[in-house]
Amino acid sequence: MTNVKPDVRPARPYFSSGPCAKPPGWTPAKLPIGSLGRSHRSKLGKARLAHAIELTRHILKVPASHRIGIVPASDTGAVEMALWSLLGARPVTMLAWESFGEGWVTDVAKQLKLDATIVRAPYGALPDLSSVDPATDTVFTWNGTTSGVRVPDAGWISDAREGLTICDATSAAFAMDLPWDKLDVTTFSWQKVLGGEGGHGVIILGPRAVERLESYSPAWPLPKIFRMTKSGKLIEGIFKGETINTPSMLAVEDYIFALEWAELQGGLSALVARADANAAALDEWVSRTDWIEHLAADPSTRSNTSVCLRFSDEVAATRDAEGQQVLVKKMASLLETEEAAFDVAGYRDAPPGIRIWCGATVDTADIEALGPWLDWAYESARSSL
Repeated sequence: MTNVKPDVRPARPYFSSGPCAKPPGWTPAKLPIGSLGRSHRSKLGKARLAHAIELTRHILKVPASHRIGIVPASDTGAVEMALWSLLGARPVTMLAWESFGEGWVTDVAKQLKLDATIVRAPYGALPDLSSVDPATDTVFTWNGTTSGVRVPDAGWISDAREGLTICDATSAAFAMDLPWDKLDVTTFSWQKVLGGEGGHGVIILGPRAVERLESYSPAWPLPKIFRMTKSGKLIEGIFKGETINTPSMLAVEDYIFALEWAELQGGLSALVARADANAAALDEWVSRTDWIEHLAADPSTRSNTSVCLRFSDEVAATRDAEGQQVLVKKMASLLETEEAAFDVAGYRDAPPGIRIWCGATVDTADIEALGPWLDWAYESARSSL
């Protein structure tokens, strides 16, 4: 390995884990503008929002029994809406193996002050899923965006569960198959796998979640943007495009563009295949590179979207965590200056390393071109520090 710059740069060097790369071929000029400057409550505005919901249902293969709503504040807003509206009716189990899961633990234990059972695992591993009591409500991330660890399947979720499953699927939706019969509440944001704009979330409610909403009132007050019921009944308009607050119609049109692009690719199976191919291309580079390795030790739990990598033991033996963070920052800076890769530093609370987004809007050829640039950046940064 040398510090000679590679000849070929990624054509689209966008590897951020959120907001993520736009779909190939995207330009602002391709977005319809008829709904811009119009009320989201106009006939046109509501029609476009409803169209986004139905395209979401079609691409993700969400059954008719589930409601889909567009809500404020990205995936965070969608998760918070679920936690504050649904929890407290029965005991709750929190699963955490990365920073966002830990964030939901903080909200439930310290803000809602519920006596939750907390099952944790360190970065790179999964907690003991078999320990989950099906009598409890269970909150978990399907894919750990900051650890690169995902649940391999839903076999651990009981069909006879009494509690609800509340799943943060923000970097999994559109890149992984989600078992709707096992998920009572599912949330995600547009800014991940489809490369939409930030600021809006999606919440999907199964029949059991609706039943809970209509039969249970939490002990705490709910802000307006969290309220999904009125007089004990679900506000059905939320799930038909009548949003709680004012959405950006520009962001809605951008999301519709991404959904229509996804349909042209061949739908969900094609999106999963694209992400799998990207992750495989990156794994091929990792397997022949001695200074880096996967943070997720078990291949069956490795993400195909937010692939998190850590320095090998040989590198770690020469630099402490602070020194490794300095190395990461230097590498990221070099890559950005060369316009070879943007936003590849690992998450600030994760072990030092790099994180490469391999979601469906990334082209495999760009992942293949990225590897030599990562080698160059590592060698250049290492020799300069």
